[in-house]
Amino acid sequence: MSLTNLLLMAGGNSQQGGGGMNGIIMIVAIIVIFYFFMIRPQRKRQKEEKLFRENLQKGQKIITIGGLHGKICDVKENTVIIEIANEVRVEVEKASITINIAAKVEDKK
Repeated sequence: MSLTNLLLMAGGNSQQGGGGMNGIIMIVAIIVIFYFFMIRPQRKRQKEEKLFRENLQKGQKIITIGGLHGKICDVKENTVIIEIANEVRVEVEKASITINIAAKVEDKK
């Protein structure tokens, strides 16, 4: 069943005249549920990632989205140069760096 059918069944089978109000309440309830369980956590995660990427520092160990592990050698405006092996340096976009999960676990201890 689609969401529209469920809303129509919830409000349309009423014998009284207030059936339209039930449908509106259901729609508002669904929007509130979506906000608190999907939209709000996603925005929070995006803010954390943005703050992490803005505060990257030389010498910090990071992991890229592609799975490269390395240490930051230089931080530029939109890119970061990381050393992935002795004298092997790669320039990557800041957007391709993930939040370091190991650092988060250590912070909670």
